[in-house]
Amino acid sequence: MLIALLIFQSEAFWLDSEKAGFPSIIPAQVKYLILILSLNSLAVGYFIVFLTAYLPQVGISSRLIGTIVGAEGITLVIAGIPLGVLSDRMGRKWILTISAAGLAPVLFILALTTNPIFLVLAGVIAGVAEGGFLSTVNATIADQTPISGRESAFSLSFVLSTVFSGMGFALPFTFPSLETAIRVSSAETHRAALTTLGFLAIATPFALFFLLRNYKEKLSVAPPASSSSMKNLVKFSGANSLIGLGAGFIVPLIATWFFLKFGVTDSYSGPILAISNITIGLSAALSPTMSKRFGIVRAIVINQGLSTMFMVSLAFVGGPALAATLYIIRAALMNMSSPLSDSFLMELVPQEKRGLASAINSVVWRLPNSVTTIIGGVILASGNYSLPFELAALFYICAISLFYTFFRNSKLQ
Repeated sequence: MLIALLIFQSEAFWLDSEKAGFPSIIPAQVKYLILILSLNSLAVGYFIVFLTAYLPQVGISSRLIGTIVGAEGITLVIAGIPLGVLSDRMGRKWILTISAAGLAPVLFILALTTNPIFLVLAGVIAGVAEGGFLSTVNATIADQTPISGRESAFSLSFVLSTVFSGMGFALPFTFPSLETAIRVSSAETHRAALTTLGFLAIATPFALFFLLRNYKEKLSVAPPASSSSMKNLVKFSGANSLIGLGAGFIVPLIATWFFLKFGVTDSYSGPILAISNITIGLSAALSPTMSKRFGIVRAIVINQGLSTMFMVSLAFVGGPALAATLYIIRAALMNMSSPLSDSFLMELVPQEKRGLASAINSVVWRLPNSVTTIIGGVILASGNYSLPFELAALFYICAISLFYTFFRNSKLQ
């Protein structure tokens, strides 16, 4: 209750431009857009912990979990670029609204069955929805925010989405006492949570519709993109694809890893992920300050480089408490750079190509990520609990080095 009150007060503070600090330069409509989308993150957080932490407890193998996550990513790859192009040509708000509606059926499927076919189908639906979301949300924020406020807007978006998803991760912590109090089984509690969040998720597209119904978008007439902007997009996405490749080995499966290595159930791994996400969100508020001090490129490299050191250390950790601490620090450092990366990408390309750029960047991140998530599930199933971290760190080092080489002299700094 205290956490929820603090978050509510923080949001009210941010939405009041007379009192706020850096968010005061963010347009009011963008603030409300960010808040509405962040509410969906609550359901997304619980979806992730249910998939990766609870399902192993009821006998679902890490191979199948990796396949579900991989199916989501592959579907995103297939749908992402067409949806990004469509958003540039026909408008982003409708694709964003429809994509937000895709979360509810995913939650309802998980609530009703553990049949592998339907679980993979849920992953496919989630992939289509995520493809539409990722190809439009950053472009929509950038379109409606002046250049001087974009880093702040992306930081605010990242803060609220991670805090709310962290609350979703934390839900299972309350389940044991709830089950004892009302005498229901763990399965019934998990299904009820999915169903409740599914109904709440239905409200998001309606809220988006009313918020954006009078917003007039500038649609693309498909001018040829400059060679320099396309080269920069290829460089940025190429480096980012290596981050996705490395992360896929373990990050989507971290709750599964906690269960397999330490026997930690979702009642505890969920709160670990919650604390991680809330820490990520709060630390991301420092992103604009770091950008001003070091430059946006150096700030990204510093955070990602420090994060990689903690990633390596997780390969050798011996206990769950230390593992949780190191993971939280790693995640906070790595994701502090996310708002800066989003803002940097939106400045690399012209406005009429932002939907396409967002889609391409999401696709080249998720395609290798989806493949390595499947591989990561197989590695964990084999009993090797350190190799996924070592592989992830290796690809992170390559990605960070390439990004700095490509953009160290960028004028956007």
